[in-house]
Amino acid sequence: MACKIVVIPTYNERENVTRLIPEVLAQDDEITILVVDDSSPDGTGQAVEQLAAETSRVQLLTRPGRGGIGPAYKAGFQRAMELGADLIVQMDADFSHPYTSLPEFFRATEDADLVLGSRYTNGITVVNWPIERLLLSYFGNTYVRAITRLPVRDTTGGFKCWRREALAAIDIGAVRSNGYAFQIETTYRLWRKGLRIREIPIIFMDRTVGDSKMSKRISLEALWMVWWLKVQTLRGQL
Repeated sequence: MACKIVVIPTYNERENVTRLIPEVLAQDDEITILVVDDSSPDGTGQAVEQLAAETSRVQLLTRPGRGGIGPAYKAGFQRAMELGADLIVQMDADFSHPYTSLPEFFRATEDADLVLGSRYTNGITVVNWPIERLLLSYFGNTYVRAITRLPVRDTTGGFKCWRREALAAIDIGAVRSNGYAFQIETTYRLWRKGLRIREIPIIFMDRTVGDSKMSKRISLEALWMVWWLKVQTLRGQL
């Protein structure tokens, strides 16, 4: 039996994550959920603790304050590795990522080191985004591919399933970026290692509860990070 750990970072996601956890657990009896909470003031951590008291398949990792999605995932990945995970999923708490795709993701890892849930392989499969944000995302991905040559349609997507060996190969502790740039950098590092990437089309649903963590700073980081990756590659340091 494979140990499958789904890492879900949270900040003020009490209502979403308490509804999401049972749905994710129902997808596979081998799934354990690890919620990485940045000390949410809305009581997200306390709500997850209550669920964890009912089943060992739910675990909580609390961080001391709001530090961003990149550091949260790094902490979650490290804990998942310590727990013996064979497959590690990263997904959002806001129902934007279709949890029903998890069985397909797990099957796809039989011949891939990283499986990506893609919004841009079958046209554009995004629901309820404002047109401005959709255009920023779509052309942002075009920009990333043009500079890095990364052969991935959705470079900024955050719904991924990693084989344990893949995470170990990229040295997650060395990843510098946050936000969308974190998604770009981790996939790029994997590709540079020559490991196998597979994209699976998903329907991405914008959140209906809670506030988006998207900011101008996160977008700007992605713009300059791709150039940093390119320079590091030319220097032979990636």
